[in-house]
Amino acid sequence: MKISVIGLGKLGAPLAAVLASKGYDVIGVDLNPSFVDALNAGKAPVEEPRLQELIDASRARLTATTNVDEAVIATDMTFVIVPTPSDSSGRFSNAAVLGAMKSIGLALRRKDAYHVVVITSTVMPGSTGGEIQHALEQHAGRRVGSQLGLCYNPEFIALGSVVRDMLRPDMILIGESDKTAGDLLESIYAKSCDNTPAIRRMNFVNAELTKISVNTFVTTKISYANMLADICDRLPGADVDVVTQAVGTDSRIGIKYLKGATGYGGPCFPRDNVAFARLARDIGARAELAEATDTVNRYQVDRVLGAVDARLTDSGVVGVLGLSYKPDTAVVEESQGLVLVERLLDLGRRVIVYDPEAIPSAQQALRRPFDVATSAAECVQRSSLVVVMTPWPEFSRIPLDAYRRTTSRLTVIDCWRATPGTVSSVADVVFLGQGAAIGASMAGSIGTK
Repeated sequence: MKISVIGLGKLGAPLAAVLASKGYDVIGVDLNPSFVDALNAGKAPVEEPRLQELIDASRARLTATTNVDEAVIATDMTFVIVPTPSDSSGRFSNAAVLGAMKSIGLALRRKDAYHVVVITSTVMPGSTGGEIQHALEQHAGRRVGSQLGLCYNPEFIALGSVVRDMLRPDMILIGESDKTAGDLLESIYAKSCDNTPAIRRMNFVNAELTKISVNTFVTTKISYANMLADICDRLPGADVDVVTQAVGTDSRIGIKYLKGATGYGGPCFPRDNVAFARLARDIGARAELAEATDTVNRYQVDRVLGAVDARLTDSGVVGVLGLSYKPDTAVVEESQGLVLVERLLDLGRRVIVYDPEAIPSAQQALRRPFDVATSAAECVQRSSLVVVMTPWPEFSRIPLDAYRRTTSRLTVIDCWRATPGTVSSVADVVFLGQGAAIGASMAGSIGTK
C-alpha cells in the first residue's frame, strides 16, 4: 500500500511521518517548496515533538513533491489535510479542499486502478457527500464506487502532542462512501496505531457531525470548569480543584478537561464551537449551550484582569508568563495569554512577557511593541505583578530568588495553580479558582451576606 498526503503543515507532516514509520511508502505534497525541500532533506517542515525522530527513522520511505499528479498516480490512497479556515459566518471554508479535489481528480484520469481519497480536514456537515464528492467525480471523470473510494476521517489531536495522539488515538472516526473504502482505511490504522482504538464507521454526515460534536462537548466541559472557578473565586474557602476532582470522579462526567483555569484557545476548539452554533442556526435548530460556552470562554480574560486590577493599583509592570495557547507549541491563535497582553496594553499598562517558544508568533500576531524577557526568571524579576497564563513546566522551576523583593512583596496570579508552595515564603501567590482570588475585601463581603 502506497500513500500520498496532501498538505504538510502542522498535522499533515506528522501524519506522513507516522505512516512512513509504520512501513508505508509515503509521498507528501505541498505547494510550499520549503516544506517539500525540508522533508526531502530529512528535516521536519514544522515544529512538533517527536516529528523529527520519526522522519529520521523513515527516510527511505518518505519523500515529498509539489506535484499532485506525480503523488496520486504513484499511490493507492490520498489523505487530504489542507486548511479549512472559518469564513465570516463561522462556517468552515472548503476552498482549499475543493482545489485539492480538482488536482486529485485530474490525476486520476491518468490511472485506472482503484484509489481512495480521504478527507482529513475538518469540514461542515454535508460537505463530503455534497460539493466535495461532486468536485472529485467531476474532475476524475468517474463516480465514487467500484473504482473510486471516498472517506471522511478527521483527526482528534492537539498541537504539542500530535504524534502521540496519532499513534495512540482514543477513536478512529471513518465516514465512508462504501464498505470497500472503509475496510481499506481501517486496515491502515490497524497497522499504524500503537494501541487498539475504537473504530467508529458511519456515513459522511454522521462522521462530520461527530467531529465537531466531540470538540464542542470538550469546550463545554472547559467552560463549565471555568464557571466553577469563577464561583470559587468569590467564596472564601472554596477550591475549584477540590470540586472538579470530586465531580470528575463520577463516571458519567470524567476528569479530562475539567480544570478551571484560563479559557480554551488554539486553531480548533474556538472555531469548532462557533461552527457548531452556526450549523444549528442555519438548519433551524437551537444551540444555546454552544453559544453560552463561547460566551463563558470569552469572559475568562476579564476574570484575570479583575484579579490584576484588585492587586496592582499603581503603574507597576505586569509580567505575563505564557503566550502560546497551550504548552509544547508556538501557536498563539486564540491564545488567552496574547489576548490578556493586548487588553493590558489597551489599558495603558506596562507589560513584559516571556514564553519558551511563542514570542516570534506573538509579535507577528499582535503587531504592536511589547517588552520581552529573555527568560522566565527575568520576566519575574522585572515585574511588579506576575500572571501565569500557560502552564509551561519550566515556570514551576523558576529560582526562588527571582520572586524575592527587598521592600514590598511581589504578587503572583497563577491561573493554573502550578507555582510551587515555596514561592509563598517570599511572594504573595494568588491561585485563581480558590476563595478570595478576586480580592480579599470583595470575597469577605460576599461571605458575610
